[in-house]
Amino acid sequence: MRSSIFVFYSLQSFVTASPIGLFQRAVTELDQAAFDEAQQPDNTATKAFSGTQIKTSDGRCLFVDELSGDFRANLTPIQVAECGSTDGQGWDVITSGKHNNVQGSVLVVSTLTNACFNFDPRRASGNQVILFSCGGRADGGGSVTNSQTFPFDGSSGPLTFTPNNDLQSCFTVKGDVIDVAPCVAGNTDQQFTFEGAAGAGSGSSPTQTGALSTETEAVTATFTATVTAQDPTTTATAVASSSAAVPTDVGVGGIPNPTEAVPVSRAGGVLVPTAVAESQERDDTATRAFTSVSIQAPNGECLFIDPTAGDFRENLIPVSLVTCAGTPNEKFDIITAGKHNNADNSALIVSSLTNGCISFDGRRPAGDTVTLFSCGGRAAGEGETNSGQLVPFTGETSLVFAPESERNATCLVSGDGRLDSAPCANDGSQVFTILT
Repeated sequence: MRSSIFVFYSLQSFVTASPIGLFQRAVTELDQAAFDEAQQPDNTATKAFSGTQIKTSDGRCLFVDELSGDFRANLTPIQVAECGSTDGQGWDVITSGKHNNVQGSVLVVSTLTNACFNFDPRRASGNQVILFSCGGRADGGGSVTNSQTFPFDGSSGPLTFTPNNDLQSCFTVKGDVIDVAPCVAGNTDQQFTFEGAAGAGSGSSPTQTGALSTETEAVTATFTATVTAQDPTTTATAVASSSAAVPTDVGVGGIPNPTEAVPVSRAGGVLVPTAVAESQERDDTATRAFTSVSIQAPNGECLFIDPTAGDFRENLIPVSLVTCAGTPNEKFDIITAGKHNNADNSALIVSSLTNGCISFDGRRPAGDTVTLFSCGGRAAGEGETNSGQLVPFTGETSLVFAPESERNATCLVSGDGRLDSAPCANDGSQVFTILT
């Protein structure tokens, strides 16, 4: 129980001990009874991360000052400061619970106040991003509100905070505070990273969240300790890298699809086979124009999938470009109809090895907008049809990968060792070839 002591601050000690950006403290103390009612922790919640810092692209941290809102610690601005320089820099990332029943989404909750990230477009410009009682009711009586849930792919980032009540808007760093602006691919002011260990909250399950089970945590710990003993400088790359390496020597047989808890590159951790089975289920009802074919990119190399280069569900895998060798990692199905494709004259490009779909997401950082992701566009595999995964197709073997979500404005292209995206050129330089 926190005490309700009335504290006086001199201007000097106030600025030195707790820098608060643009916002002065609005109250001198909280109404303890009202605070306790409004900001009750959800002890049943499933957490992908517990007590993590949230870092901006320039390495600073988000924080909250509990006295910069109202008497309940509502309407509190989200501020930015040097990491470690203030209190209130801890955050829980909740994937399910009393205030989140939205699959593939998270709440971001202050560990200091228990209040949630909230976007309210009805408020005055510049004051629409705030912390508010989870559930959206000032007295804590709310259940779930889409102003507080954000799409989440299970990774530690870089990622954007795009509220489900306005998927065209992104939380944006403006000076020393968090504001909102239209989402722009590659805008570093809209990119954030969770810094800290994945945390298994009550009811945590690896098939539900990015949190690791006790068994898989043990595997990760063992692997980390082994690598560190051999070469301490390799640990971050082998276990915790957030950007997977492009394969340079894949061998005669390529890289097999693992069936056990092996280390994965994206955000560290290990693959969780039960989560993979749920997320990457093969659509046996689908119509396939081509099965298990190689695809040659405009630069002459072939598309390649390393199943260990993504997250614990085999999502967010970079689509690599390698010298064509015909390995299983280079094989794709071209699906024209099925559970995840209800569009005429369109196709999904699906890895024959992992069953994931080549996917474009313009909200992701520049250079990482094209990945292999669960068909249907939902991390847990429950999605239906996603236009960022569909490309125009009428049976030809030479085609442009122009995601239908982009209306011929953006095309997939050969990047630096992997597929990337760029404005459509319409000059034949972005044509892919299906090798039959």
